[in-house]
Amino acid sequence: MKANLFALAGLILAGLAPHAATAQTAPVCRSSPDGTNALCVALDGDARLRWWLDRRGHPLIAPSLMGFTLTDGLNLVRGWTITGSETASGDDTWEQPWGERRYVRDHYNELLVHLVQAPDQGSRHMDVRFRIFDNGIGFRYELPKQAALTTLHIADEVTEFAVVPKGTAWWETGGEWNRYEQLYQKTPIDAVATAHTPVTMRLDDGTHIAIHEAALVDYAAYWLKREDGQRFRTTLAPSSQGPRVTRDLPFNTPWRTMRIADDAAGLVENDLELNLNDPNALGDVSWFKPQKYIGIWWNMLKGDWTWAEGPRHGATTQRAKEYLDFAAAHGFSGVLIEGWDKGWNSNWLGHGADFSYTRSADDFNLKAVTDYARAKGVKLIGHHETGGNIANYEAQLDDAMKLYASVGVNMVKTGYVADAGGIEAPGDRPGEVRMEWHDGQRQVQHHLKVVETAAKYHIAIDTHEPVKDTGLRRTYPNWVAREGARGMEYNAHGAYSNPPEHEATLVYTRMLSGPMDFTPGVLSLEGDLHVPLASTLAKQLGLYLALYSPIQMAADSIDHLAQYPRELEFIRQVPADWAQSHLIAGSVGEYAIFARQDRNSADWYVGGVNDATARTLTLHFDFLDAGKTYRATIYQDAPGITYLDDSRHRIAYATRDVKKGDVLTLWLAPGGGAAMRLAAPKP
Repeated sequence: MKANLFALAGLILAGLAPHAATAQTAPVCRSSPDGTNALCVALDGDARLRWWLDRRGHPLIAPSLMGFTLTDGLNLVRGWTITGSETASGDDTWEQPWGERRYVRDHYNELLVHLVQAPDQGSRHMDVRFRIFDNGIGFRYELPKQAALTTLHIADEVTEFAVVPKGTAWWETGGEWNRYEQLYQKTPIDAVATAHTPVTMRLDDGTHIAIHEAALVDYAAYWLKREDGQRFRTTLAPSSQGPRVTRDLPFNTPWRTMRIADDAAGLVENDLELNLNDPNALGDVSWFKPQKYIGIWWNMLKGDWTWAEGPRHGATTQRAKEYLDFAAAHGFSGVLIEGWDKGWNSNWLGHGADFSYTRSADDFNLKAVTDYARAKGVKLIGHHETGGNIANYEAQLDDAMKLYASVGVNMVKTGYVADAGGIEAPGDRPGEVRMEWHDGQRQVQHHLKVVETAAKYHIAIDTHEPVKDTGLRRTYPNWVAREGARGMEYNAHGAYSNPPEHEATLVYTRMLSGPMDFTPGVLSLEGDLHVPLASTLAKQLGLYLALYSPIQMAADSIDHLAQYPRELEFIRQVPADWAQSHLIAGSVGEYAIFARQDRNSADWYVGGVNDATARTLTLHFDFLDAGKTYRATIYQDAPGITYLDDSRHRIAYATRDVKKGDVLTLWLAPGGGAAMRLAAPKP
């Protein structure tokens, strides 16, 4: 492959290759371990750094600009000289403490490019590190310690992705008031506007790509903004301070990533962002166990109970005990109680100054509830809603986590309910407030502060209204889940309900970034005022296989859950931690069927979700161990049903024996899904 790269470089310099109009210096190139992906960098006629990528000899990314614009000096864009480069390779396998699969292979070739600007541009130094995988790429800027530059005040980042082939994109708008909680759009690639990442694209030749980032630490998240045609540029989330990012040197930016696959399965079964994060920094995290939980939340969303204190207050001691009883009887490890603390009676949305994280509401006794939970073998799951006021939260953070640890709470759901740009952060002077973005540098710093403080007390964090996931669960395994998309809560109100294709789109978009606390398991299939969900009953079970999280909620109220004992038994059995996971049938935005093996047994589980189109799939059980016969318990849509009427609750139950090489024909209803347990033979 090296000879081919040298040949390509020669063609470029001779003006015979498609990149010739851009490259004005000899390209520096590196290929992936199997030679499929070939990445090159060179300087153009204005001494600007550009990168490009070919796949199997065909252009995938055309020459794309790199660099930064600054608020207080000449930009880091022009006047570069490549002073040298280094290469390296890596091939390692590491173990996740929990996840979609137990073992992850990290196999790449690396190219490190050294640059210096001309004297009239400031004589500043910068390195760019590229890692080229068989299934994608990652690169980051590295700013070394240097006399000419001590602090970088970044106005914006000039990183381009000029996608060459035509195709279709699935994306949601970046920078809007409702953060990541939007419906995904499906458009031609050249119709994307400004998008949150991951942005998923299916090219006309069938290649799938997803543009995202990894290891977002002390930096602003970026939105992907289309410049023209299919050329995109990163634009950083804003800051109240002018510069979108301020960092002292030396430092490294997050990795800019692109997954690349021949099909949908290759896109999903891809650990690129995890591999670009640092290893576990916390050591032994066996104190966190993947689990399933219930809570009082669904009835509050529907308006039956309130977060605020009063006659309909949801978080009472007595109600908590009722839910703890149900959890203990049905195998749930935790119960989430929101509204337990003081501060909910005020106008808290987007404010949050009145929240206390150590004082209970008058009708809730934290110690009595946690003592009761301990006696039942169940954990209370804590809740910290901030209303976007991180100044108030950070002032109480250590005391709040210390309190939870003292009463045996080892997982906390945090929340930041405020419009985008509505984070209230502390300023430099007492009482000063600065308004920040949910995905700006200040909030990125805040989230890590929460995660690190929680880890000190052996507490796991589930963030709602978060910054997007970028694989940091590898470094901080107590950051177990996030929301970061339209979850089940949107089905509580008919006017905002999720359409039937929503979950089948999430699999290939939001879920590429990491675990999501989607909160499935609304078996009643009803929101407020009995408005129906765009789902069949079987789909609610399929969600536990389609949307991964090490914490999985059964979101419905306990009286509704009790009405579906067979389905409740499946939810009790389905694991939240897997040895391996495979997408065995799927198409972006249409359907997704997974096969996942339990990490703690030899059992397999198969299932997933469908959009609004009825379809018949042929599932192959090639993933099973040879020579073993598994007993399959199947929950699938009954023939002819649809999410559009009262037939949506009908399930066709079946049991059968299956073995490696068997084939199963599976019919999925409009808005439907399926789930099955494949019990391994006992030794």
